[in-house]
Amino acid sequence: MAKKTSTYDESKIQTLSSLEHIRLRTGMYIGRLGDGSNPDDGIYILVKEVIDNSIDEYIMGHGKKIEIVLKNNQVSVRDYGRGIPLGKVVECVSVINTGAKYNDEVFQFSVGLNGVGTKAVNALSSYFRVMAIREGKCAEAVFARGVLKGDRKGSVKGDVRNGTLVEFVPDDGVFGDYEFNLEYLQKRIWNYAYLNAGLTLIFNGEKYVSENGLLDLLDSEVGKDHIYDVGYYKGKQLEFAFTHTNNYGENYFSFVNGQFTSDGGTHLSAFKEGFLKGINEYFRKNYKSEDVREGTAAAIAVKIQAPVFESQTKNKLGNTEVRTWIVNETKSAVDDWLHKNPEAARQLEQKILANERLRTELNSVKKEAKEAAKKIALKIPKLKDCKYHLGDAKKGENTMIFLTEGDSASGSMVSSRDVYTQAIFSLRGKCENMYGKKRADIYKNAELYNVMMALGIENDIEGLRYAKIVIATDADNDGFHIRNLLLTFFLSFFEELVTSGRVYILETPLFRVRNKKETVYCYSEKERDAEVKRLGQAAEVTRFKGLGEINPREFGQFIGPDIRLLPVTVQGLKNVPGILEFYMGKNTPERREFIMKNLLPEVDA
Repeated sequence: MAKKTSTYDESKIQTLSSLEHIRLRTGMYIGRLGDGSNPDDGIYILVKEVIDNSIDEYIMGHGKKIEIVLKNNQVSVRDYGRGIPLGKVVECVSVINTGAKYNDEVFQFSVGLNGVGTKAVNALSSYFRVMAIREGKCAEAVFARGVLKGDRKGSVKGDVRNGTLVEFVPDDGVFGDYEFNLEYLQKRIWNYAYLNAGLTLIFNGEKYVSENGLLDLLDSEVGKDHIYDVGYYKGKQLEFAFTHTNNYGENYFSFVNGQFTSDGGTHLSAFKEGFLKGINEYFRKNYKSEDVREGTAAAIAVKIQAPVFESQTKNKLGNTEVRTWIVNETKSAVDDWLHKNPEAARQLEQKILANERLRTELNSVKKEAKEAAKKIALKIPKLKDCKYHLGDAKKGENTMIFLTEGDSASGSMVSSRDVYTQAIFSLRGKCENMYGKKRADIYKNAELYNVMMALGIENDIEGLRYAKIVIATDADNDGFHIRNLLLTFFLSFFEELVTSGRVYILETPLFRVRNKKETVYCYSEKERDAEVKRLGQAAEVTRFKGLGEINPREFGQFIGPDIRLLPVTVQGLKNVPGILEFYMGKNTPERREFIMKNLLPEVDA
């Protein structure tokens, strides 16, 4: 029987207002929704869009202070710039493609979303208020979910300074039961301060200010863990700071017009090229890029008039025309800084030569490991791969690899996963503790070697095959230990995976509560108790001790569209060595005391 289709005629064509379109297709404008547990969740993008407009004012030389307040999910941002022109206040926050960001004479290096940002905030807020103040006059408008509820014009007292005030409450009808994480907001605000030296930001009464720009940012990230004093350069459109640490891998913090580009782009690759050329120019050598870049920590910020990003959320810059001038300016600046700092140059060359020796040693170990791997199989053991990989257009951005604990857990996943975008690597059990080991030791450990090869990161993080690396272990002591061992492995040798937001923890339910009519999955004892109360004491409660106990039909729900992923974040690279030493180093009295106080249940005498 032929499938019945609905009639496609003029009556099916819809025209949505711009604000209706934002609410219907939210992801097009702010990326993911989320509940506030991830720093890229939509509620933080709303805050960013409002602050970006205030930053644009500062960049153009107007206003040196921005006040931000968060209370009861209401965000308030007050700047002291020029203020929105009073006759256009309503249009500027409610009509798409209305704004001054298109005028290069007014905004040369705009951070905001070119006429979209504040409109998106307005449309996605249950309450939105804007007030512009100019020369003793003001204009105010109040909206609810993008609909104008009232507006007025009037006067203010003579001592009230020019600027713009925006207040909003993200709509829980869109974002659900969300909660702001203060640490995520503090991190964003510190970045604003580092990128705009001299600007004062006040968040909930606390002052954020940087006098030395990216130099301060890099100092805050690496602390004292650098081989030589941080190098620094600031030009009209390019600013960067760099040093080397004793850590493995590379770490970059890159920005375009104040936007953190977590996936880098043409500006970052151009910086890396210019950095290598500047060093080789100074030493009159031809050092290999891997020897120069190993252990690098750098922060780069560029200002571009017409940035082209590869996604709406601006994680990666696509402009190709910026490459030449960034390469040349970086090369010249690095060469000049090394001439002025000969002691730092000497220490840098020692680091490069040490990297060279390590690479030579590593190459011989690699050869032995690859020969051994050939004898096992052409395919990577224990890897159930997926069809698409990072780099395969939009499909690649949804790919993930689950690192699971044993065959029983991976068995449930294999039969319920999306074979196009979800890969599974099954660990035998507890992998080796790699704290304090050399990179060459990876090649002597078959399991971690295979993890590295499955991820495609042997030569460079840029070879990563999946958008997300998901650690999926049981919610018990053994599972937590395996999780810590894997995180130690990544933070010891591939910490850029963590700092770039690629590593996650899979959250799976601890309990299933059901009666004859309804089944609910709970992720905490609090949720369990609430559902037992709601469904009645006769409800059946099942405790999932391990992932292998969840059958494939059920598991499909937990790795499907409603998957819960907890991002692994690092508040500062300088904290990593101490944390790893405490938890993963040799047993110490301090750690034993910590465990006794915090992990062992109290018992009555």
